[in-house]
Amino acid sequence: MIEQRPSPAAVRPGSPSAWLLAVRPATLSAAVVPVAIGAACSHLAGRVVALPMLVTLIGALCIQIGTNFVNDLADFERGADTEDRMGPIRTAQAGLLSPRQLRIGIVVAFACATAAGVYLTALVGWPIVVIGVASLLSAVAYTAGPFPLGYHGLGDVFVMLFFGFVAVCGTAYVNLETVPTSAWWASLVPGALATNLLVVNNVRDRVGDAEAGKRTLVVRFGRRFGELEYLLLVFVAYAVPALLVMLRLASPWALLPLLTLPLAGRLVQAVRIRDGRALNPVLGGTARLMVLHGILFAMGLAAGG
Repeated sequence: MIEQRPSPAAVRPGSPSAWLLAVRPATLSAAVVPVAIGAACSHLAGRVVALPMLVTLIGALCIQIGTNFVNDLADFERGADTEDRMGPIRTAQAGLLSPRQLRIGIVVAFACATAAGVYLTALVGWPIVVIGVASLLSAVAYTAGPFPLGYHGLGDVFVMLFFGFVAVCGTAYVNLETVPTSAWWASLVPGALATNLLVVNNVRDRVGDAEAGKRTLVVRFGRRFGELEYLLLVFVAYAVPALLVMLRLASPWALLPLLTLPLAGRLVQAVRIRDGRALNPVLGGTARLMVLHGILFAMGLAAGG
């Protein structure tokens, strides 16, 4: 799950490898895991329909990919990505994809997401329109537009909202045409873990972000705040399954994510003691934690249905 940093010279501009770098596969867990948990909540409530679930997953992946393209382009144009960048390669900054190519990629990705939304709207009605339009607008507004959310300390709220509540509850709604209580609570888990992907990025990039005028929460409140935020969100990810069991909204199988606690502990420690490029493996580890925790949580929820 760790995003590598191949030499730009080893990747031909405009090649499939360049597009794969722009897609940023390690981030796609942030789209897959919430859909899996939403499907598990639907199963717990008694109904899952395969084709709508597949279309929901495709739509979520397309929005994530389109968002990655927007971030690549917008951060380059705003000067946040430079040759001193410590994170994975951004294709615009490295000259691997032109701004025009990325704009085409954005249109294609969001067009595919829109097509998925049209199908789901035909099945369950207008709430999907609201979810889809809000998701697309926010995907663009995250780093682009007159008030980019990520540049004003709102990126964490955006990730929690859309990769947590919207993704999980929207997935459940596609199956049930209502949102069960379990889905509202469960949405906190992928929201917290996806937000921690952003927290690691923000801790690593805080100096460059400050120079580029990107006022993330870590830039505003300091590195220590980022460390505590990461710890708090890890706590949320493990507390919610226990709460669901206590409230009898899920069976004890929902506690399966506890198996990943050793990994989480190592990551919390690494965020505290590492800095700069040494945080890149922590970013990969956080993505791996999201996948493992999310899969176990989804399996545990479904086992209680």
